[in-house]
Amino acid sequence: MRILSVVGARPNFMKIAPLVSELGQHTEFQHFLVHTGQHYDDQLSGNFFSQLGLPLPDVNLEVGSASHAVQTAEVMKRIEPVLADYKPAVVVVVGDVNSTLAAALVAVKMGIAVAHIEAGLRSFDHAMPEEINRRLTDAISDSLFVSEQSGVHNLLREGAPPGKIFLVGNVMIDCLLRHRELAAKSDVLRKIGAHQDGGGRSDYGVLTLHRPSNVDDRVVLIGILEAIREIARDFPVFFPVHPRTRKNIETFGLSGMLSGPANKPASGIVALEPLGYLDFLALSDGARIVFTDSGGIQEETTVLGVPCLTLRENTERPATIEHGTNQLVGGDPVKIVSAARRALAGDRRIERRPPLWDGHAAERIVAALRTLLID
Repeated sequence: MRILSVVGARPNFMKIAPLVSELGQHTEFQHFLVHTGQHYDDQLSGNFFSQLGLPLPDVNLEVGSASHAVQTAEVMKRIEPVLADYKPAVVVVVGDVNSTLAAALVAVKMGIAVAHIEAGLRSFDHAMPEEINRRLTDAISDSLFVSEQSGVHNLLREGAPPGKIFLVGNVMIDCLLRHRELAAKSDVLRKIGAHQDGGGRSDYGVLTLHRPSNVDDRVVLIGILEAIREIARDFPVFFPVHPRTRKNIETFGLSGMLSGPANKPASGIVALEPLGYLDFLALSDGARIVFTDSGGIQEETTVLGVPCLTLRENTERPATIEHGTNQLVGGDPVKIVSAARRALAGDRRIERRPPLWDGHAAERIVAALRTLLID
């Protein structure tokens, strides 16, 4: 029974790795991996395959960077002959990037079943391209694998048949739990000069920014960086800078708000190159606080027990607020600083996980696929 999985961007790799590993335990399945090339450089793509134990993709479409319309169209054009050649029984898509929607559209029009991992998540913000991708992919998928209870409610409200919906847990957390011990051996903290006391406790924060609403508007970006600099008076905040974000910072003339990595920096926002999965996991696991606009990092910090301030007005992952350490603070500098100080004054570790975030989501997905395709 042939299964073909499609990945395209950095978050997809962490989500697909546990599934690939689990499928390898079942001889009744023949699995193929297609990389669309939506993220195509080593910093955002290449080194993830080796770090996550993923096999090299059977096909790389090499679509590269482009506008949403062009990128989606290119994936559709290039994946059609691949599906015609491999003839899978099901195409598995993950997450909410352009590659997700493009692959699902082509598969459905070719009469191939589609399984969507991380279905049902909703921010209810149509200004987010990811929200459009999520909704459309769910609408045409045959199997909807859901990571948290809110996704089940959303899908039922939208009219999805209950028999299509499977609450399986979070494959991103499968990946984290499988690699946390290995990540602890990373020497990234030594390399960047992050301080650790004799008990192994660290005194630093972490920042990630990549969403257009935060990084494409100079005024908004200045406000966020000023707020983080206020918190970073007491300890360094390490900022692995996404290539697109770095370009905007330079274009807006804001490079002076950041400092470069130094030996044990005492304070300030410390700009870093993008990190590999293991190094970033090690950095996040030791942080006192994380500031982010990423969906996946909201999930990871929940399991790590690290306070997370999400620099958005909404989240498609409400379980991270209900069960975890996440708070929505938007881009208001006053709100960011106030929430950060409250979080820093509280307990650092809060070990609470949403239901089924136990490291076995991939097993449940494969069991469901086996029932759907074979039994």
